Amino acid sequence: MRASLEFCLNGERVSLSGEDPTRTLLTWLRERRGLIGTKEGCAEGDCGACTTVLAQLSSKGKLEYLPVNACILCLGALDGKEVITVEGLKSHPVQRAMVDCHGSQCGFCTPGFVMALYAHCKNNDATPLCDAIAGNLCRCTGYRPILEAGERARGLADKEREHAEDQAQCSRLAALPSDSMLVEGDGKRFFAPATVAELASFLVEYPQATILAGGTDVGLWITKQHRDLDNVAYVGRVSELKAIDDTPKSLEIGAAATYAEAYGALAGIHPDIGELLRRLGAMQVRAAGTLGGNIANGSPIGDSMPVLLALASSLTLQRGTSTRQISLDAFYTGYRKTVLQPGEFICSIRVPKLAPGARFAVYKLSKRFDQDISAVCAALHVASGEARFAFGGMAATPARARKAELAYKDGIEAACAALAADFKPISDQRASAWYRLAAAQNLLRKFDARVGPRALLEVTA
Repeated sequence: MRASLEFCLNGERVSLSGEDPTRTLLTWLRERRGLIGTKEGCAEGDCGACTTVLAQLSSKGKLEYLPVNACILCLGALDGKEVITVEGLKSHPVQRAMVDCHGSQCGFCTPGFVMALYAHCKNNDATPLCDAIAGNLCRCTGYRPILEAGERARGLADKEREHAEDQAQCSRLAALPSDSMLVEGDGKRFFAPATVAELASFLVEYPQATILAGGTDVGLWITKQHRDLDNVAYVGRVSELKAIDDTPKSLEIGAAATYAEAYGALAGIHPDIGELLRRLGAMQVRAAGTLGGNIANGSPIGDSMPVLLALASSLTLQRGTSTRQISLDAFYTGYRKTVLQPGEFICSIRVPKLAPGARFAVYKLSKRFDQDISAVCAALHVASGEARFAFGGMAATPARARKAELAYKDGIEAACAALAADFKPISDQRASAWYRLAAAQNLLRKFDARVGPRALLEVTA
């Protein structure tokens, strides 16, 4: 078992043994390596000024280029990957196109935009450019020339050069070690296991350890709460926890599978789920954040949980060598509290598919359309006369509206009246209690009227 962190940076092999693995990539790049092109804007993964690209080989051996927020990415998550910063690009077509199209104004956000577009080009991604840069904020409102630069960069690409760079990239990644890593010092331990068995054993020995996946929540503990994480188990290298098994009746999704990895399978259940995931976070968030992490975090405004509740999803939990299955309905016991025992972790999520003839819809209400936290999120499902209505933002936990479900057989207005007995929402900066309840009731009415979530956006004059 290694005691050093091994990765590449802009083509250079890096071996770290005296650095805190929970330090953010952003501060290490700027303060240790002097790579100041990566900027700090928000330090919480919202603005994209710190966007860098991670090159990695997927479980199937495919080369991937992932845009990530360096401000909330722990160094320990880099093991076995390559970090590419704006300094690592050598007159790339994206850079030339940004110059040609006057895509830079004050320039602060420019490196982040360049890296987001670089990942988009390297992956030959069919995603619309607006989605590719949705996680990057330009305070000078220069989006039009940046989008033009993204379009122009495609025509400037040298395919032979890109292929040669990809081959060299694969060779560097293949040379990195793939065994488990344990870094210890000052009473802290950062463990990056390669197998579920190793992870389970570590958590039995250190049951209070922080489980780190994408870091889209844990990263904020570091940057905003200034917390020290003593014992950490990083699950991003456990291939068993990243598996996705697609069967005719259900999906079995490993808890460490990212939203980007699970997107196609989940969107295949229903288009509304794909639309929700597109808005759940930017490309940078979806490249790192995991479904299991969102569930375990237990936030009442986590957007994935209403969908999973409405579909009657269940979890496989493990502690040591013992496993148990539990319905997601029974997982939450209070605000950010779950039934997980010390040393226990989520292994996988089973998501049933829709039966023929079932009705299903997902609605998300937020102040911004893209990359914003929901004021209310609703997933509504009716099959064989049985209703399952699940909501986020309405209670201390994501929850089903059981009284409204029972009342729905008596008509939509009965269900809407019952919803007021299901939930007593709070007022906060995102919405008032009155708004939340009225909006949730109106979402039920939209569902009953078979009005899709994007209906108003699709109205043309």
